[in-house]
Formats: sequence, C-alpha cells, structure tokens
Amino acid sequence: MKPEPSPANRALEAAQAALAAEHAAAYGYGVIGARASAARANEAREAYGWHLARRDALARSVREMGGAPRSAEPAYALPYEVHAPADAERLAAEIEDRVAGAYSDLVRAADGRLRREAADALSAAAVRAARWRGVGVAFPGLTERAAPARTS
Repeated sequence: MKPEPSPANRALEAAQAALAAEHAAAYGYGVIGARASAARANEAREAYGWHLARRDALARSVREMGGAPRSAEPAYALPYEVHAPADAERLAAEIEDRVAGAYSDLVRAADGRLRREAADALSAAAVRAARWRGVGVAFPGLTERAAPARTS
C-alpha cells in the first residue's frame, strides 16, 4: 500500500497541478484571442493577462514550498477546433472550468495564504466561466468531476 502523502506534499502537488492548468489556460487564451469576436476581444486579453499573473504567482509559491515549477508544454491539445467566435467562447468557459477545478483541489490541500489565494482564483475563474457561458454553475470547480472523463 502506497503511503499517504504529507499535507505539505499534497499542497505542492496541487499547486503544481494548478500551475499546469494556468499554463494550459494561457495557451488556450492565445487561440481564443485570435478567434474571439471584436466585442469580446478585450475580455479575452484581460483573462489572458490574469492567467499569466496567476501562473507567475503559482511558480513563486511552488519555489517557496521547495519545488521546481512545472514548465509549460510546447503546445496543448484543444478539445475541438476553434473556427468561430462561438467556439472561442465555449473554449474559454471550458478552460475556466478546468482552472476552477485545479484551484478547488488546491483549496482542499493548502492552508494559510496559499489557500486564500486559491479560493480567490477559484472564484475569479467561476465568474469568468459564467460570463463566457452566459450562466453560472452551482458548484464551480466541482462540475467537471461530475462529468464523464474525456480523452483528447
């Protein structure tokens, strides 16, 4: 039987997972920005900047916990092709849902400042997802766990 990781290791693992989600979000928003409607382009740019800032903050947190921050992948597989503004909006909502899920895990694993920051990031991602989708969800960060797993 594999031993249960320590609370510090769980927090570091969750921070690394949230960092990976932020790397993927930044990549995704590059695609979204290229396909978003003119009316939503500024919203996409702001979200991109927010994800870059959160990525940098998480990298610092991982270093503070004694870890080496995960690097971004050269590219990420998107769940579908993004050709039109509607596709970009749907992708943005999905990205925010995934980010919210990663921060939900970090809220459970962390404490103190990192937990508060993760809770704030979870809330911000849920608000962005609701704006992109046009409707919110009952339990942001947990909805993707209820859906069947998708393969890329």
